[in-house]
Amino acid sequence: MNKYLIYLIAFFLIAASPSCSEKKNEEAKDALTADVIIYGGTSAAVTAAVQVIKSGKTVLVVSPDKHLGGLSAGGLGFTDTGNKSVIGGLAREFYHRLYQHYDKPEAWKWQKKDEYGNKGQGTPAMDGAERTMWIFEPHAAEQVFEDFVKENNIKIYRDEWLDRDKGVEKKDGKIVSIKTLSGKTFAGKMFIDATYEGDLMAAAGVKYHVGREANSVYNEKWNGVQAGVFQHGHYFKKNISPYKVEGDPKSGLLPYISDEPIAENGTGDKKIQAYCFRMCLSSNPDNRIPFEKPEGYDVANYELLARVYKAGWDETFDKYDPIPNKKTDTNNHGPFSTDFIGENYDYPEATYERRKEIIKAHELYQKGLMYFLTNDPRVPADVRKEMSKWGLPKDEFKDNGGWPHQIYVREARRMISATVMNENHTMGITPVEQPVGMGSYALDSHNAQRYVKKDGYVQNEGDIGVHPKSPYSISYASIVPKKEECENLFVPVCLSSSHIAYGSIRMEPVFMILGQSAAAAAVQAIDTKVAVQDVDYAKLKEQLLKDKQKLEL
Repeated sequence: MNKYLIYLIAFFLIAASPSCSEKKNEEAKDALTADVIIYGGTSAAVTAAVQVIKSGKTVLVVSPDKHLGGLSAGGLGFTDTGNKSVIGGLAREFYHRLYQHYDKPEAWKWQKKDEYGNKGQGTPAMDGAERTMWIFEPHAAEQVFEDFVKENNIKIYRDEWLDRDKGVEKKDGKIVSIKTLSGKTFAGKMFIDATYEGDLMAAAGVKYHVGREANSVYNEKWNGVQAGVFQHGHYFKKNISPYKVEGDPKSGLLPYISDEPIAENGTGDKKIQAYCFRMCLSSNPDNRIPFEKPEGYDVANYELLARVYKAGWDETFDKYDPIPNKKTDTNNHGPFSTDFIGENYDYPEATYERRKEIIKAHELYQKGLMYFLTNDPRVPADVRKEMSKWGLPKDEFKDNGGWPHQIYVREARRMISATVMNENHTMGITPVEQPVGMGSYALDSHNAQRYVKKDGYVQNEGDIGVHPKSPYSISYASIVPKKEECENLFVPVCLSSSHIAYGSIRMEPVFMILGQSAAAAAVQAIDTKVAVQDVDYAKLKEQLLKDKQKLEL
């Protein structure tokens, strides 16, 4: 080849390649910094971000979710308030803003305000005296979160997923930065893991637990296996055969029934309470998407429910809780319902790809259930007639066909820190030191498994609902790791708690409360240049009370 031609080719190759300065500019674009980095898009993530901004610090929210608010904007509109008097701070502001929304005539598009009924969970839905609205539509909640973000000029990086294998850089016991799968790097002084799964916590090397602890671990009564304990209505009240051919063990088990023998009560295991989607349904013909047969539908998956109906069960609609505009927050109820029992055990530590498979399986199961209830001749005629009046709402989750964006992750990983909140704290037996928020809801665990009893009939296990005597405080030490594990991380959602105590703590108002408190402590740790474990609690308490948080009775 002519040497001049070679020089010419080399010249064009050099000219076309990015310069060193261009490469640095590209790297700089993907390297982002702030005082506080929040990972997650949940209600806790948003309240934490607002608190950081109000405290005069910078914050970036790195959200794997496109839609903000988690379950609070994902279908759980029939709020698990517990004792509403202990809900303060930005959490109460959230419910106040919903009150303001529903105080406007234009909010009542499909229903007159006075037709709604004002039913709430232990409290009026719309509380005029407190100016709070506890029951709401998903889109209304999401708009409140988006308003928080816009008003405080919070930068959200959506659809950004933590590189869980090598995306956390630590130095001298502190997280320096996190990296997402898109290649972006987020560096900060403090980090908050506000996800339901605890992925940042785990990637940072913080110890955690998945599953139910044995009662002996924390001297509890309601943890571990609880066979034969029925504190809600979510169990088989009559003898139902679990076999494909009724009464014939040789025919094999029906779908979603475990072949494992039941363990002794009080023993620990790796099982977690069931997940579902909190469906928002509409009974308005002008705002309803009828239930269609989902791709992959298998009627055999619902044979057990057909047998339940055959035995005389008639509680289908007991948890179609009304929310405004002729809609519901539809939750699990009965022995065979929207909870996909036993099909989520590997979710907490699964890869992103595997989690997507689990979520899709839950969606198929639940959509199939709705189709079965509406169309199968083995379902009582009155149930089919009533079901035909319901469907997914056209004006909710518009980019997802009316289906919720967020699966109900009732529990996943739970941190193990210097203080593990347990049953004795929630029941007022063991005092709580350095409170940063309060809980009050029942110790509420959904079923963890469906098994065959020794008499050859099917039963569910794990459904617990024990009410605390009074509201209880939640310890600061339960939202920070042990100091030797990480000095600049807060975990307000997957906090340090036993399985059964988490059954009470895991409520959306509490997550908002703890998100705000974590952010307040993060700001103080930055200002005083100390590890999160060494924050001056007296000063933190002063700030939390100033922010109208409720810390103790």
